[in-house]
Amino acid sequence: MAKIVNSWDEWSPLKRTIVGRVHGTQIPAPEPNWVYPAPKGGFPLGTWGMFPEEMVEKADAQMSNFVNILEKRGIIVDRVELHPVMLKPIAVSTPDWTQLNMRGIACPRDVFIVVGNEIIETAGCHRSRWYEYLNLRPVFQQYFKEDPEFLWNSAPKPRLTEKSYKPNWDYNCENVWTDEEKERFCVDWDYQLTEEEPLWDAADCARAGKDLFWNLSAVCNRAGVDWVTRHYAQRGIRVHPVKFDCRKLKFWKPWHIDGEFTMLRPGVLITNPDFPIMSPEIIDLFRKNDWEIIEAARPVHEYNHDISLIYNDSGGGCYGKSWISMNTFSLGPNTICVEGHETGYCEQLDKMGVEVVPVPYDEVIPFGGELHCTTLDIYRESKLEDYFPNQ
Repeated sequence: MAKIVNSWDEWSPLKRTIVGRVHGTQIPAPEPNWVYPAPKGGFPLGTWGMFPEEMVEKADAQMSNFVNILEKRGIIVDRVELHPVMLKPIAVSTPDWTQLNMRGIACPRDVFIVVGNEIIETAGCHRSRWYEYLNLRPVFQQYFKEDPEFLWNSAPKPRLTEKSYKPNWDYNCENVWTDEEKERFCVDWDYQLTEEEPLWDAADCARAGKDLFWNLSAVCNRAGVDWVTRHYAQRGIRVHPVKFDCRKLKFWKPWHIDGEFTMLRPGVLITNPDFPIMSPEIIDLFRKNDWEIIEAARPVHEYNHDISLIYNDSGGGCYGKSWISMNTFSLGPNTICVEGHETGYCEQLDKMGVEVVPVPYDEVIPFGGELHCTTLDIYRESKLEDYFPNQ
């Protein structure tokens, strides 16, 4: 029987991956954890619904092109199998709450993490994403049948009651607190989640063999980081919490590490100059293991989307330049897919001796993320190695 699931890092030669789907993506109804207003796109606060079909068609064409690029390089691509419930706004419930619609499954990396031969479903903090796992269930069932070494796991499914969230946090952040008050959230890692239960997103993790670097973002809490630390310690894997400084851009609900921190290959770390690492022990760890730390070239592409799940202003759209430019997908230690319009970053990586594969993806970004977000690398030619022996 074949070995299917094996991925220990972010850069080893890629042989198999999952790619998400933009079909079924929706502006979610407000929930205690998050709101998604997009008034310029026809979704003022308190409204929700499907993304316009025109946007879906453009994004799907780019995603299909990306799949073709991967397959032409001999990479096996498994696609998310869209559950029918995602195709229209439908309320979903647990015994604790009702959410009036869901979000979509363009970004499987947010809700699943692959470390070695194990895939874990996360304990996400969004009610609108509570049932996203259903879209990956058929794929993982097939892996389980075909790969006898595949470990299929799940973190404790969170209840997401009102106790998991700080009351009126979003409203106060938008309308009450001063910037000086908000800066405390960044410094203290004190966002909208409480410590009622473990909560975490997989896309807050960057993998490097025996070491996992974990973004202390607004979508994970201390209990969540504690849960993954305990879990991976059983396999001899170390979890390193990393705090990033979001004060410069006044981005008060930061999330996911792949727009801030990229381990290009062993010995090379690329960082975001506008979201610098605030954890001195992390910088020391890279330096004493002889890693080169390089600041990423600034984004150059101007976005103009009135509807977006990735937004950079209170109007809910994605406008202007965005550090989503750093959200890349490695095909090997010297080959990387980069959003094709981000010519500055492409040129920087090219000068570093990297084969850059430009992939137009600007129409996909409103659906929740870029190349790294919309993939889940299942098999890389990798093994459990120690890239940071000096701890």
